[in-house]
Amino acid sequence: MSSSAPEHTPSALGAGSATMLVAEREITTQVRSKAFLISLVIMVILVIGGIVLTGVFGSDDDPTPVAVTDVSEETSGQLEAAGLELHPVESMTEAEQLLREEDVEAIVTSDGNSPTGTRVIGLDTEPTEVAGLLSVAPSTSVLEEDATDGGLRVFVAMGFSMVFMIVGIGSGMMIVQNTIQEKQNRIVELLLAAVSARALLAGKVLGNTVVAIGQAVVLAAATAAGLMLSGQEDLLDMLTVPMLWFVVFFVPGFVLVAALFAAGASLVSRQEDSGTVITPAMMVVMAPYFVVIFFLNNTAVLTAASYVPFSAPVAMPLRMFFGEAEWFEPLIALGLLGAASALVIAVAARIYSRSLLRTGQPVSLRAALSSSD
Repeated sequence: MSSSAPEHTPSALGAGSATMLVAEREITTQVRSKAFLISLVIMVILVIGGIVLTGVFGSDDDPTPVAVTDVSEETSGQLEAAGLELHPVESMTEAEQLLREEDVEAIVTSDGNSPTGTRVIGLDTEPTEVAGLLSVAPSTSVLEEDATDGGLRVFVAMGFSMVFMIVGIGSGMMIVQNTIQEKQNRIVELLLAAVSARALLAGKVLGNTVVAIGQAVVLAAATAAGLMLSGQEDLLDMLTVPMLWFVVFFVPGFVLVAALFAAGASLVSRQEDSGTVITPAMMVVMAPYFVVIFFLNNTAVLTAASYVPFSAPVAMPLRMFFGEAEWFEPLIALGLLGAASALVIAVAARIYSRSLLRTGQPVSLRAALSSSD
């Protein structure tokens, strides 16, 4: 059966001071948590290790080694220009030995009967790859540049969406856990004797937003370190501006998510009951990931998603990375996201202040919105 705590005295602290005090408490609680620090270290290791391994094993830029014999200097220059690593030898016998020992991929030698004046010899299969490098191809061009490199597009989309989802869910669940524990242990009654419910909500959102931003910055730094260690500085240069925009969009986006988690948690008094009330917040956090993955190459859907508040923190930086957004589009999307976050916070504050002292059975959303403070 539901019960209400006695009337609490007005807060002696101002709203701003109370908010900062709660925010400081939230920050120190998280950064001192071993579980938080260990999970952050693991994520950093996975990010750096994944990028480095991808760069090492995914690189296909190593020149193909070939043994060359009885070719002119001009031909040797053409072979090097084609991206081959030359191993000059004095005789065909030496060249065959290198090929049989698999020190080279093929043998290139002169052949008067060949249209190109050279012959390429493989070990047990025709060396079509080497022959393809030596083929003369016509000049090619396109009418419209396409910046959507398939692998790169997936990499960037996965990076932005995974960071938003992992950080959002991790910090959001921390808000839920702390809020419910405070209600179960009646700590919330002591807190509300010193600060108002709205200041408590604002402090929780602010503190966890600071922690979330810190996590996002650390993961961005880990990404930069991984790209530098794997020799992908060009990609790092391309990612710098979109990553900065991602952080800018991340702030109001996470505020929106944190307010949803806090409001949902205030409706229940037991961890077992939290599943249903935090489902909307979970869907909001996970939606950007599925939108950009399933509609990655759908320009219309991705453009619309970059203006929808809960998916804009991922979709807009992604479009900016590939030059698909005009200069004014992120400003409009950021304005819409900020307005949506302010509206969600206002509604969440109403729910939070009217549900926090109610214990026992879960409080329905209708009851929380219709009851008086």
